[in-house]
Amino acid sequence: MTQEPLEIATLIAEDARAAGGRALIVGGWVRDRLLELPEQPAPNIDLEVFGVAADRTRALLEPFGRVEAVGESFQVYKVAGIDVSLPRRDSKAGRGHRGFFVTGDPDMTIEDAARRRDFTVNAVSWDPLTDEYFDPFEGRADLKRRVLRMVDRTTFPDDSLRVLRAVQFAARFEFELDAETREVCRAIPLDDLPAERIWGEIEKLLLLAARPSIGFALAMDLGVVDKLFPELKALDTCPQEPEWHPEGDVWVHTLQVIDRARTRIADLPRPQQITVMLGAVCHDLGKPATTAFSDGRMRSIDHEDQGVAPTLAFLDRINIHSIDGYDVRRQVAGITAQHLKPGSWFKVREEVGDGAFRRLAHKVDLEILARVAKSDCEGRQPGHFDCSAMDWFLERARSLGVEHKPPAPILLGRHLLALGLKPGPRVGEILKAVYEKQMDGTITELDQAIAAAKQLL
Repeated sequence: MTQEPLEIATLIAEDARAAGGRALIVGGWVRDRLLELPEQPAPNIDLEVFGVAADRTRALLEPFGRVEAVGESFQVYKVAGIDVSLPRRDSKAGRGHRGFFVTGDPDMTIEDAARRRDFTVNAVSWDPLTDEYFDPFEGRADLKRRVLRMVDRTTFPDDSLRVLRAVQFAARFEFELDAETREVCRAIPLDDLPAERIWGEIEKLLLLAARPSIGFALAMDLGVVDKLFPELKALDTCPQEPEWHPEGDVWVHTLQVIDRARTRIADLPRPQQITVMLGAVCHDLGKPATTAFSDGRMRSIDHEDQGVAPTLAFLDRINIHSIDGYDVRRQVAGITAQHLKPGSWFKVREEVGDGAFRRLAHKVDLEILARVAKSDCEGRQPGHFDCSAMDWFLERARSLGVEHKPPAPILLGRHLLALGLKPGPRVGEILKAVYEKQMDGTITELDQAIAAAKQLL
């Protein structure tokens, strides 16, 4: 029978005690336990072993499975899904979140070990053998006050990633960032962060926070948006027509759309969840370049197509391409270019043929598009708007079987070769012409496709 991570951590703690030391669970697991959050199916447990040398620590872990060292100098080990480490001392040795010289010190005090952590709520440790908490920086009080506060002002700026962690933590737990920590965060340069580290925190913000807008608003306040995402910064103060957007400028609208999108991704696989959320972030990036006052109204003509370039630039900044085989980049660009289609087609629904849906399915996943478009429609509060157009759009796409991809071609190259056509450009031309007829619905069977090909030949 497979043992649970907490059970294994407790057994390791017992062995550490027998070796004359003490093992404490530290970090996010303790924080979430104190917040009484639902336990995750595969919880991330970090164990810190005091009073036991590195080689002895590794030896006592070996009975629990294969021990993997994560950098011998860091003296961190992975075993049975648990991270086990010695208390560590950090010294800044260069720029970037990796620019540290780290040494393990089993003789450190619990307070000194906790001092290297980012926020007080993450600096609480717990003894699984005695049920005793160690809280040298009053993290439990901050949890009750729902405040995010740095542990040490002098060392907090050493790791610039902590600014983005502040953003996603504030949103996930709906905590207020305290004034001193806010001041320090504003002064930290972020130009040393690689794209994958930035995306790691943004992904948590988008997928783990019930209201990601809290984090985006904080990112704007801290200057994160200015420093990292100029495409998003351009949305701030970009005006909109009040009749259609009573909520305010494009930035305010985008935050509302992001929160609405977050409510409709639970049933999707992770790559599609990411696509919906990034589609919500990027859908109006074309408005700053196209918005003008015309004919008595604020208009953003062609902002959908004009939004593709800034969308791709934004995705470049976080290095988004395919995730688990799903082309997130292409889909987000497609959402940006097509996000008005569900509403505009609904207005002339009697004139929109099936072929239009089949062809649009080549450009974007229609179900993902409908989810973002409905979030876009609903992200205009206060006010009441009829958003049933997106339901009609999705039902029509599903009735045609093209909600996720276009129809597969009925006529294939081998069929043309069997008719005696030689390999060459003409094969592609005929396949394309017959497929267009299939898109229009005039060809539904292979016999019809072959007959059409013969006519073209």
